[in-house]
Amino acid sequence: MFKNKKLKNHQMSELRTNEIGTLFIAVLNKTKQCLTGCSTRIVDLSPRKGVLFLTMEEKQEDQIQIPLPLVKLGTQGLEVSKLGFGCVGLSGLYNAPLSHEAGCSVIKEAFDRGITFFDTSDLYGHNHDNEIMVGKALKQLPREKVQVATKFGIIRLEDGKYGVKGTPDYVRECCEASLKRLDINYIDLYYQHRIDLSVAIEDTIGELKKLVEEGKIKYIGLSEASVDTIRRAHAIHPITALQMEYSLWTREIEDEIIPLCRELGIGLVAYSPLGRGFFGGKAVVESLPTGSRLAMHPRFSGENLEKNKLLYARFAILAAKHACSPPQLALAWLLHQGDDIIPIPEFFSFAMHGGVLSNL
Repeated sequence: MFKNKKLKNHQMSELRTNEIGTLFIAVLNKTKQCLTGCSTRIVDLSPRKGVLFLTMEEKQEDQIQIPLPLVKLGTQGLEVSKLGFGCVGLSGLYNAPLSHEAGCSVIKEAFDRGITFFDTSDLYGHNHDNEIMVGKALKQLPREKVQVATKFGIIRLEDGKYGVKGTPDYVRECCEASLKRLDINYIDLYYQHRIDLSVAIEDTIGELKKLVEEGKIKYIGLSEASVDTIRRAHAIHPITALQMEYSLWTREIEDEIIPLCRELGIGLVAYSPLGRGFFGGKAVVESLPTGSRLAMHPRFSGENLEKNKLLYARFAILAAKHACSPPQLALAWLLHQGDDIIPIPEFFSFAMHGGVLSNL
């Protein structure tokens, strides 16, 4: 872990390597409980066809299968795969967007490997293209075995900037439009993407509650909400999930948000669990794609990047010590924070390099 949860100047804090190693081994030991009388090392933690693969050190062709479990998200009844899929990267968040055919193939591959929880938004992609792509992919999957999360509330303004909107009529308009683009009869989890402070949260949640009663959405979520907003929203209708950025890099929510979620029985969905790509691999840190939005992030620029490269190298050494990749170690740490936390890695880099999901 890191000494300081509050990061300054976008430079990674000092690693407590022994502590991270202890946490990782705890996660690893959970997967080894079914192994008897054999020496193993993690070669691939990627879920394939609903299982996690451990490869035997002596004979790499022999594989022991451990199911990728379904877990409760929140306390309202929603079950999802322990790892979700952040679909935003398929539409070019940090890279060139994939074609619908390629994006659908990635989603199908994820499902075949055990991921059933797919996260999108009406904001992602040009003209809501991400929802359309996800909708096409859903046609290849058994709907009853898939959990679809989408969002409303961020709007593009004419000047190219962004705003927020949470009026009741807009909530309903967005829901109807998302249902049409996704071509489904209901949305499993519907988030307010960002909070509109000009509209009482009680009014926004009140309309979402009506959509639940009408069967158009099953569960309600919030994203990037404050403690006060979460409490007020939850008083109107139970909130199933809160989506927040959470990773080894970004840990501010540990002080108040996570304890509140556990108090209220709200699940936490962790976006950017690989530190906005920082833990995604050496290539991400050392050779960002030309024109990538990552290159504009302070974490990946100037003096910050040079110092962070050194700390990434130390993290990579720690991962190698435990026979895993840096993204595997970063996800293992996050998974160890609690069964109520569901990471949704963005798979843009895995698709780009032809190693779809191999870094899980």
